[in-house]
Amino acid sequence: MSRIAKQPIALDSKVKFEVKDNVVTVKGPKGELSMNLHESVTVEQNDGELNVSASDEMIYMAGTMRSLINNMVEGVTNGFNKKLQLVGVGYRVAMKGKDLDLNLGFSHPVIYPAREGITFETPTQTEIVVNGVDKQVVGQVAAEIRAIRPPEPYKGKGVKYADERLYRKEAKKA
Repeated sequence: MSRIAKQPIALDSKVKFEVKDNVVTVKGPKGELSMNLHESVTVEQNDGELNVSASDEMIYMAGTMRSLINNMVEGVTNGFNKKLQLVGVGYRVAMKGKDLDLNLGFSHPVIYPAREGITFETPTQTEIVVNGVDKQVVGQVAAEIRAIRPPEPYKGKGVKYADERLYRKEAKKA
Protein backbone atom coordinates (compact mmCIF):
# COMPACT_ATOMS: atom_id res chain seq x y z
CA MET A 1 0.00 0.00 0.00
CA SER A 2 1.19 3.52 -0.64
CA ARG A 3 2.67 5.59 2.15
CA ILE A 4 -0.04 8.23 1.82
CA ALA A 5 -2.88 5.70 2.07
CA LYS A 6 -1.42 4.20 5.26
CA GLN A 7 -1.87 7.47 7.15
CA PRO A 8 -5.26 7.72 8.91
CA ILE A 9 -7.47 10.79 8.47
CA ALA A 10 -8.34 12.43 11.79
CA LEU A 11 -12.01 13.38 12.13
CA ASP A 12 -13.05 16.34 14.27
CA SER A 13 -16.03 15.90 16.57
CA LYS A 14 -18.01 18.42 14.46
CA VAL A 15 -17.54 16.42 11.24
CA LYS A 16 -20.07 13.79 10.15
CA PHE A 17 -18.81 11.14 7.72
CA GLU A 18 -20.91 8.66 5.74
CA VAL A 19 -20.33 6.15 2.92
CA LYS A 20 -23.43 4.94 1.10
CA ASP A 21 -23.48 3.18 -2.30
CA ASN A 22 -19.86 4.22 -3.03
CA VAL A 23 -20.66 7.89 -2.36
CA VAL A 24 -18.66 9.59 0.39
CA THR A 25 -20.47 12.44 2.17
CA VAL A 26 -18.72 14.75 4.64
CA LYS A 27 -20.68 17.34 6.64
CA GLY A 28 -19.09 19.99 8.83
CA PRO A 29 -19.51 23.52 10.16
CA LYS A 30 -18.56 25.16 6.82
CA GLY A 31 -20.72 23.00 4.55
CA GLU A 32 -21.22 19.62 2.94
CA LEU A 33 -19.25 17.81 0.23
CA SER A 34 -19.80 14.50 -1.53
CA MET A 35 -17.72 12.43 -3.95
CA ASN A 36 -17.98 9.12 -5.78
CA LEU A 37 -15.59 6.57 -4.31
CA HIS A 38 -13.63 4.30 -6.64
CA GLU A 39 -15.13 0.80 -6.62
CA SER A 40 -11.88 -0.89 -5.51
CA VAL A 41 -11.37 1.43 -2.49
CA THR A 42 -12.91 0.89 0.95
CA VAL A 43 -13.07 3.40 3.80
CA GLU A 44 -13.44 2.31 7.43
CA GLN A 45 -14.24 4.59 10.36
CA ASN A 46 -12.62 3.68 13.70
CA ASP A 47 -12.48 5.83 16.84
CA GLY A 48 -12.60 9.24 15.18
CA GLU A 49 -10.32 8.43 12.27
CA LEU A 50 -10.69 7.05 8.76
CA ASN A 51 -8.59 4.31 7.18
CA VAL A 52 -8.45 3.89 3.40
CA SER A 53 -7.56 0.61 1.70
CA ALA A 54 -7.83 -0.83 -1.80
CA SER A 55 -7.72 -4.16 -3.58
CA ASP A 56 -4.32 -5.42 -4.73
CA GLU A 57 -4.75 -4.74 -8.46
CA MET A 58 -5.89 -1.10 -7.87
CA ILE A 59 -3.57 -0.23 -4.96
CA TYR A 60 -2.58 3.10 -6.54
CA MET A 61 -6.12 4.45 -6.08
CA ALA A 62 -5.92 4.24 -2.27
CA GLY A 63 -3.54 7.21 -1.95
CA THR A 64 -5.55 9.31 -4.37
CA MET A 65 -8.85 8.64 -2.61
CA ARG A 66 -7.25 9.25 0.80
CA SER A 67 -5.97 12.66 -0.34
CA LEU A 68 -9.35 13.63 -1.81
CA ILE A 69 -11.22 12.58 1.35
CA ASN A 70 -8.69 14.43 3.52
CA ASN A 71 -9.24 17.59 1.43
CA MET A 72 -13.00 17.20 1.90
CA VAL A 73 -12.62 16.88 5.70
CA GLU A 74 -10.26 19.87 5.86
CA GLY A 75 -12.56 21.91 3.62
CA VAL A 76 -15.70 21.43 5.72
CA THR A 77 -13.80 22.22 8.94
CA ASN A 78 -11.46 25.08 7.93
CA GLY A 79 -12.17 25.93 4.29
CA PHE A 80 -9.65 26.88 1.61
CA ASN A 81 -8.57 30.22 0.19
CA LYS A 82 -6.37 31.54 -2.61
CA LYS A 83 -4.98 35.06 -2.68
CA LEU A 84 -4.51 37.01 -5.91
CA GLN A 85 -2.83 40.37 -6.51
CA LEU A 86 -3.42 42.89 -9.27
CA VAL A 87 -0.20 44.52 -10.50
CA GLY A 88 -0.38 47.47 -12.87
CA VAL A 89 -1.32 51.14 -13.04
CA GLY A 90 -5.11 51.50 -12.85
CA TYR A 91 -5.71 47.80 -12.21
CA ARG A 92 -8.28 47.45 -9.45
CA VAL A 93 -11.09 45.26 -8.21
CA ALA A 94 -14.37 45.99 -6.42
CA MET A 95 -17.27 43.90 -5.23
CA LYS A 96 -20.52 44.26 -7.16
CA GLY A 97 -22.96 42.32 -4.99
CA LYS A 98 -21.40 38.86 -4.81
CA ASP A 99 -19.54 39.28 -8.11
CA LEU A 100 -16.16 40.81 -8.88
CA ASP A 101 -15.84 43.98 -10.95
CA LEU A 102 -12.33 43.90 -12.44
CA ASN A 103 -10.66 46.85 -14.19
CA LEU A 104 -7.62 45.33 -15.88
CA GLY A 105 -6.70 47.79 -18.61
CA PHE A 106 -9.33 46.66 -21.08
CA SER A 107 -11.72 49.14 -22.69
CA HIS A 108 -14.51 47.62 -20.60
CA PRO A 109 -14.82 46.38 -17.02
CA VAL A 110 -14.85 42.60 -16.57
CA ILE A 111 -17.54 41.12 -14.29
CA TYR A 112 -16.63 37.71 -12.86
CA PRO A 113 -19.73 36.00 -11.39
CA ALA A 114 -19.46 34.12 -8.10
CA ARG A 115 -20.03 30.37 -8.31
CA GLU A 116 -22.09 28.44 -5.83
CA GLY A 117 -20.05 27.78 -2.70
CA ILE A 118 -17.43 30.46 -3.50
CA THR A 119 -17.13 33.83 -1.77
CA PHE A 120 -14.81 36.69 -2.63
CA GLU A 121 -13.12 39.21 -0.37
CA THR A 122 -11.33 42.36 -1.48
CA PRO A 123 -9.20 43.65 1.43
CA THR A 124 -7.72 46.36 -0.83
CA GLN A 125 -8.35 47.52 -4.39
CA THR A 126 -5.52 45.32 -5.65
CA GLU A 127 -6.12 42.10 -3.70
CA ILE A 128 -8.65 39.30 -4.14
CA VAL A 129 -9.20 36.41 -1.72
CA VAL A 130 -11.18 33.44 -3.08
CA ASN A 131 -12.78 31.39 -0.26
CA GLY A 132 -14.62 28.09 -0.44
CA VAL A 133 -15.08 24.59 0.90
CA ASP A 134 -13.98 22.58 -2.17
CA LYS A 135 -10.23 22.84 -2.84
CA GLN A 136 -10.59 22.02 -6.53
CA VAL A 137 -13.24 24.67 -7.15
CA VAL A 138 -11.30 27.36 -5.24
CA GLY A 139 -8.19 26.64 -7.32
CA GLN A 140 -10.18 26.59 -10.56
CA VAL A 141 -11.88 29.95 -9.83
CA ALA A 142 -8.52 31.53 -8.93
CA ALA A 143 -7.00 30.17 -12.16
CA GLU A 144 -9.91 31.55 -14.23
CA ILE A 145 -9.52 35.01 -12.68
CA ARG A 146 -5.76 34.91 -13.32
CA ALA A 147 -6.39 33.86 -16.93
CA ILE A 148 -8.34 37.06 -17.63
CA ARG A 149 -5.04 39.00 -17.56
CA PRO A 150 -2.04 36.76 -16.77
CA PRO A 151 1.16 38.53 -15.71
CA GLU A 152 3.33 39.59 -18.62
CA PRO A 153 7.07 38.86 -18.45
CA TYR A 154 8.50 42.36 -18.98
CA LYS A 155 6.87 44.55 -16.32
CA GLY A 156 4.91 41.90 -14.42
CA LYS A 157 1.56 43.61 -15.04
CA GLY A 158 -1.52 41.43 -14.64
CA VAL A 159 -3.23 39.19 -12.10
CA LYS A 160 -0.89 36.91 -10.16
CA TYR A 161 -1.09 34.59 -7.18
CA ALA A 162 0.14 36.23 -3.97
CA ASP A 163 2.91 33.64 -3.57
CA GLU A 164 3.79 33.42 -7.27
CA ARG A 165 7.31 34.27 -8.31
CA LEU A 166 7.54 35.86 -11.74
CA TYR A 167 10.56 35.57 -13.99
CA ARG A 168 11.19 38.87 -15.71
CA LYS A 169 12.67 39.22 -19.18
CA GLU A 170 15.09 41.92 -20.18
CA ALA A 171 13.83 44.37 -22.76
CA LYS A 172 15.41 44.78 -26.18
CA LYS A 173 18.48 46.94 -26.34
CA ALA A 174 19.06 49.40 -29.13
